[in-house]
Amino acid sequence: MPIYSMTGFARVQVSVPVHGDGQLSYTLTLKSVNHRFLDLQLRLPSGLDALEMELRRVMKENLVRGHVELSLSVDRSSQQKSGYNRELVANYLSAFEAAREENGLECEPDLNAVFRLPGALQAESRSDDDLVALSASVLEQIGPLLDQLKIMRAREGEGLETILLDTLTRLSEASNGIAELRPEIEQRYQERLTQRLLTATGPEFNRQRLLEEVAVLVDRSDISEELARMGTHISHFRDLLSASGEVGKKLDFLLQEMNREANTMLSKTGGLGGKGTRITELGLAMKAEIEKAREQIQNVE
Repeated sequence: MPIYSMTGFARVQVSVPVHGDGQLSYTLTLKSVNHRFLDLQLRLPSGLDALEMELRRVMKENLVRGHVELSLSVDRSSQQKSGYNRELVANYLSAFEAAREENGLECEPDLNAVFRLPGALQAESRSDDDLVALSASVLEQIGPLLDQLKIMRAREGEGLETILLDTLTRLSEASNGIAELRPEIEQRYQERLTQRLLTATGPEFNRQRLLEEVAVLVDRSDISEELARMGTHISHFRDLLSASGEVGKKLDFLLQEMNREANTMLSKTGGLGGKGTRITELGLAMKAEIEKAREQIQNVE
């Protein structure tokens, strides 16, 4: 299974049949970016508290990490339906009927004139039944919408995986290059250290003791363990990339460990000159690759 990026976007537009012959249109949008934890922000019209709680439950079951924004936008033209002030219109018609009888007139009221009266026409808020229909429709759509978001996050994750695998290849090449130089560098370090100690102590110093001390110092400068741990970290990193679930935090931790090994190698091999300079170059290149990878890892779920 692929790793997942935390960057994604999904949207759906739906029309819901409501009371009578009406339609209620809405747009449901999901947008996610990177975050250390799962941070959900929902923007819903008022009166949908129960729907919000259910949406949060579904999203927590389907997402692991990321700052995720869900917004429900109801089309204004369908959010309210046309209505009229029944009391006002009824009073007008009663007055019209009374006036017609009192004056012996034969005429009918003009509804166009009635509805032009101030306050005669008004918008009626959607009923509770309409909100129930809206909530049911949104709950039907949230599953497919989350799937759509995951598809985009998986696609982004594939790109991240390619970048990270390339980085691991370069780290392996640098580590192998250092390993090839290590025996020669250790020999040079031993020779230089022996010469310096002989110069400082003179020829009468116990040569065997001197060589033992040099061996101890050379052993302390050995980078074979760091190279072995670096290889283990790289192998573990590859395994995690091929695994599913939440791997971003684990990958970040491994990169921290890799950076520590690179720093130790640089501190042990610094100042040797010659091919030691090449080790320094390779070590710095490793640190640069690790830093680039850490930037990418921030967006891995």
